[in-house]
Formats: sequence, C-alpha cells, structure tokens
Amino acid sequence: MKIAHIEPILIRTPMILDDAVPQAAGAPKSDVHTVLVKVQTDAGITGWGEAFSNAGWQSTITALKDIIAPRVLGKDASNIVQIQADLHRGLYNTGRSGPTVFAISGLDIALWDIAAKRANLPLYRLLGGSTRTTLPAYASLLRYGIADVVERKTREAIERGYRFIKLHENKFDCIRAAKRACGDKVPLMVDCSCPWTVDELIGAARELADQKLYWLEEPIYPPDDHAGLARLRALAPMPIAAGENCSNLMEFKRAMECGAIGIAQPSITKVGGVTEMRKVFALGEAHGVTVVPHSPYFGPGLLASIHVCAAAAREIPIERYYCDFGETPFGDQIIPKNGEFAIPQGPGLGQDPDAALIERMRVA
Repeated sequence: MKIAHIEPILIRTPMILDDAVPQAAGAPKSDVHTVLVKVQTDAGITGWGEAFSNAGWQSTITALKDIIAPRVLGKDASNIVQIQADLHRGLYNTGRSGPTVFAISGLDIALWDIAAKRANLPLYRLLGGSTRTTLPAYASLLRYGIADVVERKTREAIERGYRFIKLHENKFDCIRAAKRACGDKVPLMVDCSCPWTVDELIGAARELADQKLYWLEEPIYPPDDHAGLARLRALAPMPIAAGENCSNLMEFKRAMECGAIGIAQPSITKVGGVTEMRKVFALGEAHGVTVVPHSPYFGPGLLASIHVCAAAAREIPIERYYCDFGETPFGDQIIPKNGEFAIPQGPGLGQDPDAALIERMRVA
C-alpha cells in the first residue's frame, strides 16, 4: 500500500460569538484556521492529519508540499516508524522544530488513521486498547482580559458540565474572578502564554498562592528556558506545566532531566504526531512526570489526541477550546457532552471530514 498523494488543505471555521470577543496576539479572534493533511494511498484508503497552523500556516503548507511530499510519495504507508525516522534524520538541518516538524506531525497522524482503517479498528485499539468509553474534557477558555467576562464564561462552562477549567489569562483580577466561579470543587488551571521573566514570575506565583491552582502553564519567556522553569518549580506553590512548544523528544528529555516540568504537555500537531507523542508518554513515565497533552484543535489533532490518551493506563483530561461553531467538518465527534468526550469507535480516527464543508470552508 503506497502513498499516492499528499494534499495540505487550509480551512477557516467561524466561531459563534456573543458580546464577549476573545483576543489572540492582541487582536480580536473570530475564527479558527486549520491545516488538514489529506493522504491518499494506491489501495483506496485515505487518511486525515492536522499540522499546527495557529501562525505561519503558509510555511507549514510549503513544507508539506515541497519538502515532505517528495520524500515520501511512493513509500509503503504502513512503515510509519521508518518514515518518521527518515524524515527527522534527513531534515534535521531545516530545523528540529517549527514548520518542518509541524508538517511531519500532520503526515504522521494521517498515516496512523490509514493504518487503523486498514485494520478496521479505532486507532486507540491499535495502540493498545482501553476499557473506557469516555474521557473528561476540560474547558480551555479563550483570552478575554476582563474579569466580569472571565467569571461569566467560567460559570457558563461549569453549567455545561465541564469539571475542569483552564484560563488563558495573566491578569490577577481575571484569575481571581474565575476562581470565584470555580470555588473549591472545580480545578482551575492558568495558561499564562509566556509573559514573565523567572524573577517576575516568582512574585506572581506567590501572589496567586491562595488561589490553589491545579497548575500554572507556560509562565515564562522564552518557553525553552528549562533551567528557569526548574528554578521556578522549586519555589512555586503550585505545579508547573509546560511543553506545548517542545517540538521533539530530546527537548522533553532535557526538560524532564533538569526538573523543569511536573506536567508535560506535548502537542500532537507540533511534536511529530502520534508516533512521537507516544514516546513522550513513555518518557514521562520513566521520569515520574505526568503527561497531559495540549490539544486546542477541532479536527484530526484533537481526535488523535483522544485516541492516544484513551490507550494510556490512567485517565487523562482532554483540552477543548471553549468556543462554539455553527458547523464544523468533523461534526459532533469534536463536541464534548456533559464535560465528556466519547472515545471514537469508528475505524481510524473515527470521523472523516464532511467533503462539502471542506470545500466551502477552504481558503488555500
């Protein structure tokens, strides 16, 4: 079964917004862009992947079309591990992070989708199986920067059945407002998005000590300052989470060896797909580090994360960006019910996109 065609597809999915408009990179955010990776084989099986695309999607698409595809077309689609190894070794001088690795991630997810479809199994069963039928979702709120709005959105998410809440805020009044809504029963996590130096963050962590955060995520810049994170972790009164910006196994290894993170957050569309995500899980187990993947996606990236987590030995909460859409190509499979994700039971990732919606939402 040979790889016959690889096609990157950029789609835009508008969000349903109320009077509260979220922010991203200092500008209003009203939609989500996704780089899908469609891989067709000569056996008639098509797989779907997703490459990270929050910024610089043009570079990721170029990497897929001009760097990755020429190296893998005609190769046996079932040789996933060898394809991964060859790409990483052959392309290390183009960068071991960024668009090249994002592109490899999207290809890898699609190849695992194909492998599980060929076996007529949901992916999690191909990866080892599970007795679970659901996994808890946590509401990952977008950034609003206004305390009243943050509190309202937090209460709304809890009313919808979410049992965990995460913010993307770094203002103390917003964090305290969410904590009021959560009380002592609903764990609250805070993703700061790398705003502080280590010294600044030590003061901020003490300021937030009474909030009893479940974890504090990505608190310092640069995010790969592992020594700084280790220093912070030794002093902070709450667990420190990081790793969404780690794009290879060795970076996670360095972070874990120096004690930088208590909760590792590999992102399946950034780190090398299913193949590399599984290695990070094994690495975390060896170092006594909890792995809770970063998954603010609405397609194959989210579905693949659910499958990998479903096959893990312990229950892992799944990140779900807290926003609504009028329609999405992946339908109800990416929507949690009462704070739970159903583990997909169809072959492969469990859900192919709606072809008509793909064409309507496609922008590149």
